[in-house]
Amino acid sequence: MHDPIHITALSTSSALGHNRQDVWNSYKSRGHLLTSVDGNWVAQLSDTATKELNTIQQESQYRTLDKTAHLALQCSRAAFKESGWNGDFNFGINIGSSRGATGLFEQYYDDFKQLKKVSPLSSPSTTLGNISSWVAHDLKSRGPVISHSITCSTALHAILNGMAWIKGGLSTKFMAGGAEAPLTPFTIGQMKALKIYSKENGSYPCRALDMTKMQNTMVLSEAAGMVCLEGGQPNHSLGQIIGFGYATEPLAHGASLSSNAQCIQDAMAMALGEFKPDDIDVVITHTPGTIKGDLAEYEAIKSIFKNKVPALTTNKWQVGHSLGASGLLSIEMGLLMLEHQEFLEVPFLDQEPPSKLSKIMVNAVGFGGNAVSLLLSKAQ
Repeated sequence: MHDPIHITALSTSSALGHNRQDVWNSYKSRGHLLTSVDGNWVAQLSDTATKELNTIQQESQYRTLDKTAHLALQCSRAAFKESGWNGDFNFGINIGSSRGATGLFEQYYDDFKQLKKVSPLSSPSTTLGNISSWVAHDLKSRGPVISHSITCSTALHAILNGMAWIKGGLSTKFMAGGAEAPLTPFTIGQMKALKIYSKENGSYPCRALDMTKMQNTMVLSEAAGMVCLEGGQPNHSLGQIIGFGYATEPLAHGASLSSNAQCIQDAMAMALGEFKPDDIDVVITHTPGTIKGDLAEYEAIKSIFKNKVPALTTNKWQVGHSLGASGLLSIEMGLLMLEHQEFLEVPFLDQEPPSKLSKIMVNAVGFGGNAVSLLLSKAQ
């Protein structure tokens, strides 16, 4: 990929924390951040992230919004502050969510069942588009404003779209990411209906990348993340995107993935471009902690990298699966490893850590057989 896209700012909010030092410390703790609530394993925001979010939720103009939008506002403000874009409001925004305003939607529906009427705000406050729209309002952006849902690869698709606008000469700056607040009874119930939710009682409720597990162990988490993207040679860069790939495979069932994850294979091959498989030091996998999903991605990686599989890691064993926002947490994980030159291991794999960290591939895959792979490197 010629002319890499730079990540000039990044902010996330999750069980890991809300600033990169706290996030790195959480990764280094080597313990999971999952808790049991009402008998279900979940990953809730850290105390510091929750405290700041509560302040946003009390702002009068945002009180009627869903937590998904509040999370997007929290991270977009922090990313914008770091970006140095102050005074330049000609930037685009693309924020996605797999589920959208699920908490608020459930609340309005419960009210409708009991009262047989709904609030006039029920429609505008639960549409997917209101997430990016309110962020644009808050930051006073004058660029294009886009929202979308492409299931669990949503955040990486948002980055792809921002890259396309920049490379197409339609915008010089773009904010992209995802927000998800899925810790609601109905959403957890849906995952349980798929028989993929964790019932583990051992040391690790989510066993993502454990190829020996005997049951599904996916755990939902709430999170959001934003990156600021620029082309050219910006004054500051956290890292750069030097390759990208995307693919969709035909499926017999909307919640399934082929045993060799052809869409992930195609996305990784496209992201490699002119690079050799040997050039990749780490793959941050999507692996949600399900038996079939984890194994399919592992088989896809082996198909692409043959007998020289890079070091593999994921953060889902530690922080759960934040659906449409999860790819952004993986991007942050990759950038932190590049910055600290330290590999973050998973407790289930016996593998040799890489001797250097130069190029890291990040995968995301979602229901419907769609996949995205991004290749990260340190800023030059």
